[in-house]
Amino acid sequence: MEKSCILAFLLLILHSGTTKAAFSVGGGVGVGVGVGVGNGNGGGSGGVVWVGGGINSPEPPGSSVPKLEGAYTALQAWKSAITEDPVNILESWVGPNVCSYKGVFCADEMAASAVPVVAGIDLNHANLQGTLVKELSLLSDLSLLHLNSNRFTGTVPDTFRDLVFLEELDLSNNQLSGPFPAVTLYMPALIYLDLRFNYFSGPLPQELFSKNLDAIFLNNNQFEGEIPQNLGSSPASVINLANNKLSGNIPASFGFMGSKIKEILFLNNQLTGCIPEGVGLFTEMQVLDVSFNSLMGHLPDTLSCLQDVEVLNLAHNKLSGELSDVVCSLRSLANLTVAYNFFSGFSQQCSRLFFRNVGFDFSLNCIPGRDMQRPQPECSVIPGGSLSCLRIPTPRPLVCGSMAVSKSKHIDPISPSP
Repeated sequence: MEKSCILAFLLLILHSGTTKAAFSVGGGVGVGVGVGVGNGNGGGSGGVVWVGGGINSPEPPGSSVPKLEGAYTALQAWKSAITEDPVNILESWVGPNVCSYKGVFCADEMAASAVPVVAGIDLNHANLQGTLVKELSLLSDLSLLHLNSNRFTGTVPDTFRDLVFLEELDLSNNQLSGPFPAVTLYMPALIYLDLRFNYFSGPLPQELFSKNLDAIFLNNNQFEGEIPQNLGSSPASVINLANNKLSGNIPASFGFMGSKIKEILFLNNQLTGCIPEGVGLFTEMQVLDVSFNSLMGHLPDTLSCLQDVEVLNLAHNKLSGELSDVVCSLRSLANLTVAYNFFSGFSQQCSRLFFRNVGFDFSLNCIPGRDMQRPQPECSVIPGGSLSCLRIPTPRPLVCGSMAVSKSKHIDPISPSP
């Protein structure tokens, strides 16, 4: 009941504009991000909301409304493609009053006729088995489609491009397969894309990172190939590419991402090369995880700009050099993990991390006089010793991009002399 009321409230906001949604729904910050509601720009007065989910859902006026007829066609076609329904979700999917179907939520279209439309579907954790059918594109007013933790197989239908008002698509924790569903790139309103824990494979399209997405969850699939070079162009606040088969270098553009990015996870792929110069310079990142790859070379000084970072995980790579104040003096650190690398020492600031109650794991490196380090023969040849990472000498103290932008906002422009 509580969940249905919350979703109904979101859909009321969603349809409070003159015609369609004018509010932002995206990913919040935190590992395993949920859905957060952004600020609304829509105007207009309230309207009647028909709340679905089989909870006090009145019969909508004018049951022969074409859009609801289309919704009935779509949902019945989908029901026929669902082969297992262990908790009997679909028992209520009978008759033309689709607003009474469990998991289906209707809202006032706010047009002159004030007819209800299907605005959201939430079947999370329903454990349904079946496929996604092309007829779902008839739900042309759909804003939210949440299907995580089911057993849907097959691919995402190309007809989904007709869902032009869809803002949130959550298909996580299913058994979907095939290449990256390119149809999602043609959904103009999409803000939140969650495809994690499926069997998607193949390369990531370059267009993904030029699309206006706030949250991109692609972890725990079978994506492979290089990360597109325009990664740094993404306006997303969270990007999770973990546990795939991505290879090659981290794109240089990552070093120049804007301040919107709060979390980015590359862990457990097959990435090589250096951590790009500039990483941290313009960002206010809180989580950076590049662990379980094959990255080499020294750390860039621009990491010292990550003053908001709480979790920094560099473990299980082939990084080398000294772990300096650049990293260990970061003020917001809660957990720093550099285990299983080839670091040859660390600064006095790093020793003080223990007194700051910061989790600090530096085991299995090549640090003399410290316990739990690599055997000396393993440290005699540093991996990537001939690798030349681009490292630009930086001034001290380093002027960080996000700090410079922040300061500039508080400086009054000087009027030119007459």
